[in-house]
Amino acid sequence: MTIRVLIVDDQMMVREGFSVLLNAMEGIEVVGEAVDGREAIAQVAALRPDVVLMDIRMPLMNGLEATREIVAADTDAKVLVLTTFDLDEYVYQALRAGASGFLLKDASARQLADGVRVVAAGEALLAPSVTKRLISEFSKLAETPRVADPAGLGELTDREKEVLVLIAQGLSNGEIAGRLIVAESTIKTHVSRILVKLGLRDRTQAAVFAYETRLVTPS
Repeated sequence: MTIRVLIVDDQMMVREGFSVLLNAMEGIEVVGEAVDGREAIAQVAALRPDVVLMDIRMPLMNGLEATREIVAADTDAKVLVLTTFDLDEYVYQALRAGASGFLLKDASARQLADGVRVVAAGEALLAPSVTKRLISEFSKLAETPRVADPAGLGELTDREKEVLVLIAQGLSNGEIAGRLIVAESTIKTHVSRILVKLGLRDRTQAAVFAYETRLVTPS
């Protein structure tokens, strides 16, 4: 099945460049473009893309606000945030708003295409340099008192908590299956149940939840 992509960026050259790169990749089709967050919201409603490549810094409405509204609208579109800044102050907020991944604009064509595929498949995607920023933000949470029983965490079984910890550590379903010595299909079932019980959109939000509730703490 072809992955439908919407590109959101206020710079025409960036939009055109990404469009050319992605349309050249098998199984990916750019179905539209938007110049700011407001237009992105309208285009998501009209075009129903699978993945939205979202710039952060734009006029009228930035990518953070647009991501929050797109996620709140309960569309099937997954947001992959792109930025030129590896220490962008919006990294943490964008993931909390519901972004499924984060890449730098200097990523190669192959990395960009792989990122689109990963996010479309419901996996989490964080560029290594961005992960450092995120871990820094999570580290600050360790300075605050831990909630005895964070909302929703008590609904999980011990095995589901174990899987959630491994998701937060960045492991794929296959890697988790290998670690726990079970079938990958079993892990997929656990992941689905975790998302439903916690009311989360995808694995990225699950990872954020695990850190925010301090089920996992940065090492």
